[in-house]
Amino acid sequence: MPIKGLIFDLDGVLVDTVPAHFAAWKRMFEEHGYEFGKPEYRRLVDGRPRYDGARAVMTEHSEDEVRTAADKKNDYYIEMIERGDFRVFDAAVRLVRQCQSEGYGLAAASSSANVRSVLEKAGLLDAFPVVIGGDDVENGKPNPDIFLAAADGLGLKVDECVVIEDSTSGVEAAKNGGFYCIGLLHEEHESELAAADFVISSLVEIDIKRIDESRSDVHV
Repeated sequence: MPIKGLIFDLDGVLVDTVPAHFAAWKRMFEEHGYEFGKPEYRRLVDGRPRYDGARAVMTEHSEDEVRTAADKKNDYYIEMIERGDFRVFDAAVRLVRQCQSEGYGLAAASSSANVRSVLEKAGLLDAFPVVIGGDDVENGKPNPDIFLAAADGLGLKVDECVVIEDSTSGVEAAKNGGFYCIGLLHEEHESELAAADFVISSLVEIDIKRIDESRSDVHV
């Protein structure tokens, strides 16, 4: 079945908010006495809803303490986003606008509850008729709920959509939902996206017709 829709993760795919997320997590965790570096970020919180991420690190704290800390992290993150401490990937803008002009259904699906505000600041909100945030679904990644909700919002079947992700939990979520998944592999994340159907290092490598052909090979 030909591709009719593309579902984009936000952080690390459309925009580079990872430094802001990392800085906000690090500040919050260190205030609570935890050492927190890039390995912990990738392994424990990247791609997950913030309460799940906080819970994965703050194992000695109560649920109320974890939720309060996670909300504080979000406050720090929003402060940085409001200051414009992120960048929009040029390749993402070109791909999104191309797909928009060619009539593909577009959805943004992010564990972040701030996905709409970030897309608006990035000048991309108009391209996405469907936007699903982490607070819109019951189960976060690696559960597939967020991508299933995005496909449903587009009025498309799973096999009519392609998910573009850059996190391990995001790729797992896509595959758990039965989606064809393109993994965007950043240099510092070598071999972490092995479960993806197709791996790229930049969105400029995406050719929809080529992806359609490779999907056909996978599903034969």
